[in-house]
Amino acid sequence: MAHKFKVNDHVSWNSEAGHVSGKIIKVHTSDTTYKGHPRRASLDEPQYEIESDKTDHVAMHKEDALKKIS
Repeated sequence: MAHKFKVNDHVSWNSEAGHVSGKIIKVHTSDTTYKGHPRRASLDEPQYEIESDKTDHVAMHKEDALKKIS
């Protein structure tokens, strides 16, 4: 299955602090642990690891939470 996003894509998402943007650094297609918590991922529903543009914060989100930006 083709994923909507790939490594190095620039995306944005909504967080408690407002809209955040960053670069995808990894695509997870199997279950993983992130910051001590289990995260479900599969080929059909990958999880994307994203590094913030403004800080060194790394977040993980599903496809439907992300929007590609140029």
